Amino acid sequence: MTRARTPTIPAAMARAVHAFLLALRDLPQPRVMRVLAQSLALTLLLLAVAGAAIFFATRWALAHWKWLDEAQLDMAGILVILAIIAGSWLLFRAVAIVVVGLFADGIVADVEGRHYPAAASQAVDVGWRQNIGLAFASLVRLIGGNLLALPVYILLLVTGIGTPIFALLVNAVLLGRDLEAMVLARHPGRPRLDRPARWSLGLLSAASFVVPIANLLAPILSAAMAVHMLHLRDGKEKK
Repeated sequence: MTRARTPTIPAAMARAVHAFLLALRDLPQPRVMRVLAQSLALTLLLLAVAGAAIFFATRWALAHWKWLDEAQLDMAGILVILAIIAGSWLLFRAVAIVVVGLFADGIVADVEGRHYPAAASQAVDVGWRQNIGLAFASLVRLIGGNLLALPVYILLLVTGIGTPIFALLVNAVLLGRDLEAMVLARHPGRPRLDRPARWSLGLLSAASFVVPIANLLAPILSAAMAVHMLHLRDGKEKK
């Protein structure tokens, strides 16, 4: 029996771009927009609550231990706010993917139902418990993967652009795995994506998180793109 050839990276990237364009067409759908609004609101709420908690806890600690005078305390407060804003931008991807993981089954089911009805009819239901497990597994992989890469990030700082490029590649691997898991949860018997396809999916998704404004749509767009990536290899897209 002849083994199926693993697609090359250019071929896999072409499929990923096709999936991305299909996912863009899915965004205006009412159910997708509803999940987008819910997940974005929850993501921003969690970031706001975490930021407020960090700000007031830091200010209380500085005032309680009397490390700074009043003027210095105000300046420290401004610096903390700026640090929280910068940190929120960096943490947005982590929080957004966890939140979208909670709603993933709804997005996957909607996209499959419209484009791949045969696959949708064979899908299994994914409960809240499994969605929560997938979301937090994604968070653990994100933190663990980037902590392991931290020494390389630091070494590459001297290059100016090496750190963001390497971070993009690392997070492409992590995101590809997370997005694949979201879709395969409904199709546990299906084979995984091949490595070039999974990496191409992750790379386009990771890149979309870097672009301002577009990063707000990136979690939902990435989830829809993962559905298309999995089913496009079967050549069964419903036109």
